[in-house]
Amino acid sequence: MASGNSLVTFHPWQAEPVGSNYATQDVRNYHPVLDFDPDTDESIVFSDILPRAYSGGGITVYIHWAASSATSSNVVWMVAFERIGDEQQDIDSDGFATAKSVTAAVPATLGSVSIDSIAFSNGSEIDSIAVGEKFRIKVTRDADNASDGATGDVELVGIELKET
Repeated sequence: MASGNSLVTFHPWQAEPVGSNYATQDVRNYHPVLDFDPDTDESIVFSDILPRAYSGGGITVYIHWAASSATSSNVVWMVAFERIGDEQQDIDSDGFATAKSVTAAVPATLGSVSIDSIAFSNGSEIDSIAVGEKFRIKVTRDADNASDGATGDVELVGIELKET
């Protein structure tokens, strides 16, 4: 696979809730979304197998989202990778690599989707996931961050992982 091609896409109906403080499923004009609260850090997890066409480059995570009611301020998104692999992670516990974040401006038009990205280098930033291995990503709205001032829920519409 050439650098720059999509590796995986995730949609709201594929979400796996975390133990507590998880984003909740909702719809907006019949579009499935995941709602993240403005006052509490909430997370959601997606899992897949890293495609065999992955050539070992970095991975950029594209977050597609909209705001429920805000038309100004910022939202802070955090993403972390976890390698499940071949005897790499005891699934009785979590082992996510250090999260990276992006501060994203809220679209000025209610209902508009914003696409913001976080670049990860290969290796430890993606928890050293290897081709053909199961992995998870955790997506969190960092509502406790002083830079996140958007009122109301924000709605996750989808996630794309692209080799960079």
